[in-house]
Amino acid sequence: MLKTIKKNVQAEIIEKKSKFIANLIYVQTEEQAEEELKKIRKKYYDAKHNCFAYSIMTEAGIVNKSSDDGEPSKTAGLPILNIITKKELINVLVVVTRYFGGILLGTGGLVRAYSESTQEAIKKAEFVIEEKGYELEIIISYNDFEKFKFYCKEKNIEIINVIYNEKITCNIQLNNDEKDKLLNNLKELSFKIEEYKVIKQKNIRKNIDI
Repeated sequence: MLKTIKKNVQAEIIEKKSKFIANLIYVQTEEQAEEELKKIRKKYYDAKHNCFAYSIMTEAGIVNKSSDDGEPSKTAGLPILNIITKKELINVLVVVTRYFGGILLGTGGLVRAYSESTQEAIKKAEFVIEEKGYELEIIISYNDFEKFKFYCKEKNIEIINVIYNEKITCNIQLNNDEKDKLLNNLKELSFKIEEYKVIKQKNIRKNIDI
């Protein structure tokens, strides 16, 4: 299981008239990280620097990458990455945009500013656990729907889509243990699942308390 963020957040600090804008972004692949980085660079096209770091879980293991984007070596990208790894966050991209305020900060000042802006973004984030799981389609009667919703809430299973027709079709996402407990105990449930099918395997995120 991996710790990541629930949604993207932004934080801003001012250091000796320089503005540092930190964007903390959820990503699943290196390609997605590069696309998000392009969007940030386009949005802040007039900024002096867009320094970044990311940490992503791939089939081959964790991939870390960072860039100082023109700042002195190891004053921006590496401090951002160090905080990401210290917080044990995976599948995140942090881009810190700097608008130069006319006063030189020195290497120590730059490290502090890039670190502080990253930490401020992380303080604002909600965290979730990401793990391998499944998306299931469940068909259930209207009479059993409230019981089914209560079960999902109690078991921390997310209902991601609901379609109301003659019967109710729900798409849910759950981990392997939750899937087995649900499907192996159909006769013991307080509601009846009329039909079900596994749509796909996927990474899923679950709320946690930290």
